[in-house]
Amino acid sequence: MTRSPLFTRLVTASAALASAGLLLISAAPAHAAIVLDGPIGLGSAANFGVLSASTVTNTGPSVIAGDVGVSPGTAIVGFPPGIIGGVQHSADPEAAQAQSDLTTAYNVAASLTPTATGQGELADLSLIPGVYSGGELSLNGELTLAGSADSVWVFQAASTLTAGSGARITMTGGASACNVFWQVGSSATLDSNSQFVGTVMASTSITAVTGASITGRLLADTGAVTLDSNVITTPTGCAAGSTEVSTSPTITSAAPPAATVDADYSFTVTASGTPAAAYSVTAGTLPAGLALNGSTGAISGVPTTAGSSAFTITASNGTSPDATADYTLITAAASVVAPVVPVVPVVPAAPAAPVEPVIPAVTPDATDDLLLAETGAEPNTAFLAVGGLLLLTGVVVLMARRHRSVAA
Repeated sequence: MTRSPLFTRLVTASAALASAGLLLISAAPAHAAIVLDGPIGLGSAANFGVLSASTVTNTGPSVIAGDVGVSPGTAIVGFPPGIIGGVQHSADPEAAQAQSDLTTAYNVAASLTPTATGQGELADLSLIPGVYSGGELSLNGELTLAGSADSVWVFQAASTLTAGSGARITMTGGASACNVFWQVGSSATLDSNSQFVGTVMASTSITAVTGASITGRLLADTGAVTLDSNVITTPTGCAAGSTEVSTSPTITSAAPPAATVDADYSFTVTASGTPAAAYSVTAGTLPAGLALNGSTGAISGVPTTAGSSAFTITASNGTSPDATADYTLITAAASVVAPVVPVVPVVPAAPAAPVEPVIPAVTPDATDDLLLAETGAEPNTAFLAVGGLLLLTGVVVLMARRHRSVAA
């Protein structure tokens, strides 16, 4: 069966639309990772061995090497007999600023992507540097942290942290207490005679039971700190640290639209993450005529060939993992546009004016002529006279005959 050119164009257009509908993004980006290049920056809170939001209460001959502060509360109780090696700050600007810096550091620690999850009991473990998270963290034995002077450990407890009686943390390979951080979702308790290492940042309160020693800091964001004959040694010579985190990229843009041969095309791939990502084609090829801007993620140009192109875009910013997205981009053929034939409207002709019948004028002398004309005979006066005379003669002869017949 022969198909008309119009039918062919309709089929071609339908196929192009269907192809556009097949445009796919098969993105399988890894989850973004939030990392910190170095220790967590404590700001002015780094000067404090003990910092509380409500009260600091001490019993016995505790010794704190560093400042002791409270804000917005005012009560610092038990000194003496406790000894403060630094400065005591009670609801002053220094304590308020330290509390603000503590909140920032706490949030940074909580935001980091864990190296390992599902942690609980930490005893008898030897952990390399990383971020370790769990619900309730506990230590009822010895924990070894093996690394170097630059190694960093962050422990995330969604709820509580408990160091049992006699618990111990050992640092090997030159690892430093400056770089160990405990982010606790509620409260922390360090039982009697435990030997704890690191900066404890608790959302609410911290309790150090009789004889517990800490090489680090006890910083309570919203609650109290309670001490009992403890020794708290604030680390010295620590790097300033940072609260700036890096976030691995995640591609956030939708699938690019279909392209058309010989038509300008532009689409920008976008990605989240800090710092900003760079973009590259790591598999496949873009449609002929299109190019990728590695800095902005813009895909632009004028496609030259119809067809299907599969390719992979990778976004990277130096923080693993990189983000990737797989695309299939359809380039449709240029549309064939039929010439437009102007349509001339047909204007109907004006109706003709009605023809009035011509009625001849009637005169008294022409009456007989008109009557005869209606029968188709021509009127002739002489003929009529002769006919009348003959008729009259016939009547006279007929009457004469009847008279003679009667007489006889």
